[in-house]
Amino acid sequence: MKFVVTGGAGFIGSHLVDRLLERGHEVTVIDDLSGGRLEFIDGHFPNDRFNFIKKDISVGPIMDIKGADMVYHLAANPDVKLGAENTKVHMKQNIIATYNVLEAMRELGIKNIAFTSTSTIYGEATIVPTPEEYGPLMPISLYGASKLACEALISSYCHTFGMASWIYRFANIIGDRSTHGVIYDFIRKLKDDPAKLAILGDGRQSKSYLHIGDCVDAMLFAVERNSGPVNIYNIGSEDRIDVTGIARIITEEMGLNNVKLEYTGGTRGWAGDVPFMGLSIKKLKALGWKPKYNSEESVRMCARSLLNRK
Repeated sequence: MKFVVTGGAGFIGSHLVDRLLERGHEVTVIDDLSGGRLEFIDGHFPNDRFNFIKKDISVGPIMDIKGADMVYHLAANPDVKLGAENTKVHMKQNIIATYNVLEAMRELGIKNIAFTSTSTIYGEATIVPTPEEYGPLMPISLYGASKLACEALISSYCHTFGMASWIYRFANIIGDRSTHGVIYDFIRKLKDDPAKLAILGDGRQSKSYLHIGDCVDAMLFAVERNSGPVNIYNIGSEDRIDVTGIARIITEEMGLNNVKLEYTGGTRGWAGDVPFMGLSIKKLKALGWKPKYNSEESVRMCARSLLNRK
């Protein structure tokens, strides 16, 4: 089969590309490299089943997807915090980019799209673990709002133009090639100053973390077992870990003792941060999938892979 992966040079996208090529498929990556890195995919350039196109899909037509059996649309700005500083970034890189993908699919007759959404669309849910049917959906970050808008666009295109979609609402996905997030930030801070670590909020923020390997497994598993117009799945672990717990794992993995943890205070790390998040994955488990690793194991594996990165 022929797949297009937007954002395929990014953290999650590059791992998905690895897996699709391993399965013998043809893969075209479209990425403007604003967040992605060529080093994540450069090993595939000699493969005649691989093609790379450098393009910003938020600024024009993307007829490059012609001939694809399916589009995995991962291109987005994933920095939740950034929305409080730049209110346009998620509108352009998430919503407009998704519209452009859908329009190209409509014009070219491509019927299948998989989209990476987020747990932040739930906002501060009163039910945790939160099921896919939870509502009303009231995100508290501009990032979450943009992803919810993308979900709505995809749903409307699917019902209007006879398309099929798989929408993944992710917990915190972590692992090798991570380029942002709490684990990445903590390692960077501790390399700069091994004696102390600044932690946003009170350190009690507790969330679900899932290893990238489990994430890609779940994405492919869902597509293989459903074919309705709009298929929505939470993808995460079945437990949570708090920020202080993450800090302790990282200091252990770095071999640091007596690190002073300094908290900025408050119940959330930044404006738009959801302090407590856990997803119900019963829907996907009912199909036969379950994660191999829990949140603590995923955090430790991620820390080790980032520390071992050259």
